[in-house]
Amino acid sequence: MTVRLPLALLVAASFTACAGPASTPAAGDSPAAPAADAPEQAAAWWKHVSFLANDEMRGRETGSPEHRKAANYVADAFADAGVQPGGSNGYLQPVTFRSRRIDEAKSSLAIVRRGKEAPVVLGDEATFSMRIDPAPAVDAPLVFAGHGLVIPEVAHDDFAGLDVKGKVVVYLAGSPRNVPGALSAHYQSAGERWATLKRLGAVGTISVANPKAMDVPWERSAANRLNPAMALADASLDETAGQQLSVAFNPARAERLFEGSGHTFADVLKAADEGKALPRFPLTGTVRATVAVESQNVESQNVVGVVRGRDQALADEFVVLTAHLDHVGIGAAIDGDAIYNGAMDNASGIATLLESARAIAAARPKRSVVFVAVTAEEKGLLGSRYFALNPTVAKDGIVANINMDMFLPLFPLKTLMVLGLDESDLGDDVRAVTAAMNVGVQADPEPQRNRFIRSDQYSFIREGVPALAMKVGYEEGTPEAKIAADWTRERYHAPSDDLDQPIDRGAAADFTTMIGELCLRVANRDSRPQWKDGSFFRRFAKPATTETTAERADAR
Repeated sequence: MTVRLPLALLVAASFTACAGPASTPAAGDSPAAPAADAPEQAAAWWKHVSFLANDEMRGRETGSPEHRKAANYVADAFADAGVQPGGSNGYLQPVTFRSRRIDEAKSSLAIVRRGKEAPVVLGDEATFSMRIDPAPAVDAPLVFAGHGLVIPEVAHDDFAGLDVKGKVVVYLAGSPRNVPGALSAHYQSAGERWATLKRLGAVGTISVANPKAMDVPWERSAANRLNPAMALADASLDETAGQQLSVAFNPARAERLFEGSGHTFADVLKAADEGKALPRFPLTGTVRATVAVESQNVESQNVVGVVRGRDQALADEFVVLTAHLDHVGIGAAIDGDAIYNGAMDNASGIATLLESARAIAAARPKRSVVFVAVTAEEKGLLGSRYFALNPTVAKDGIVANINMDMFLPLFPLKTLMVLGLDESDLGDDVRAVTAAMNVGVQADPEPQRNRFIRSDQYSFIREGVPALAMKVGYEEGTPEAKIAADWTRERYHAPSDDLDQPIDRGAAADFTTMIGELCLRVANRDSRPQWKDGSFFRRFAKPATTETTAERADAR
């Protein structure tokens, strides 16, 4: 049975710790005592969700007036909680984006074989991605390259002996089964994939999802293909520079790509499902694309607050808590509803961020804690990428990131799912906190979904910062697993992720308490968090992240 530690109790304990004699442990140095249920904590959490996800907020599209209203709400909540502005210009960090929207009436896609052009129906069969800056016209040969990955650590190379220069690479999304989750997730990121393809001379990509691994049904994602996509306006941060074409192809129509090649898409799927190596081979014909784009610059805001640490030797080290404030705005109507409210994705995480901030501000841990409501997560982790590269605090002082994104309190919190559990010693902190609360802990039970790189913690990981993301967990094959899968299929990036869905508010309160306890523990520990020696992500660590607290204190 879960023991709930209300934030109200945590705050009270924090004041006692700060005001008491020197022998009194500071808040977070040891687990808080069990307490009775606190429905007021759940009510406070739900109040934030209700404001951010009501219909008047119109889905908090990045750069919209409603997103700015949400940013102001978060800034006001920080101020009310005693959290100081996180930057020299206040709570808001402006970020400029390049917004792109396809003009589909002036765009076309076709497969050309033996001089005959066969049109591809946009929406039904394929969609253009506007996350890249596409070339106005592309006419190039096609080649199938398995999963389209080069992973040196496991000697996997989908391009060995395959000429892709000047060609468009078709690949099946995902990775071989024998590739560990961390490696798989990293090398499937857009920046890493394009870095490989650019080096090999490819001009573009056509991705085909495995139907068994699609979070959003094709029909729902394609219906919103006309919505704007965004990139950071700073050209130096464009990781897909030079990519001329990016297309997603409906797996139900993908046999068209394989005609005349001697292979079928069904055979490719069968090999992937059986864990066999995928074939690689040239495809017949060429792809011919014309792409018309409407673009403009858009400004949106990260919201940043800080609680300064009470320990002089550690106050210049920062634990960063993040959650994304944006959602996808207005989209294709489903059952007459076109507002994609984003209650669980991710007003829920912002609510936890705000309630954690209130408790941590009262506790005043040893290290400083930065709270960031980031923008443009739905556009490709752009707001967090900007903050991680341009933080409002000293970059080399950031020691850890804890991220909350769509943690899904759909059933009681009996198990905490931790993305990145065994990558750094932050996992040891999680285990200590969950044990004190009589909650189990698990690594990602579905690593093939690449969740560790699909939210804002990845922006910090790439800068060498040990990071975690957490969700309400479940065991495979259980009723809870079915509830989570049904939610993803029916409500993820759909209008039904609204205020009317069934939510376990007790689980949300438990989760929020756990985040507060974890943050305090990390902020009060003697040593900076470290990547585990065997972690793939250790390679990103900067020299400053390996410096010990004692060394920093001696330097003072």
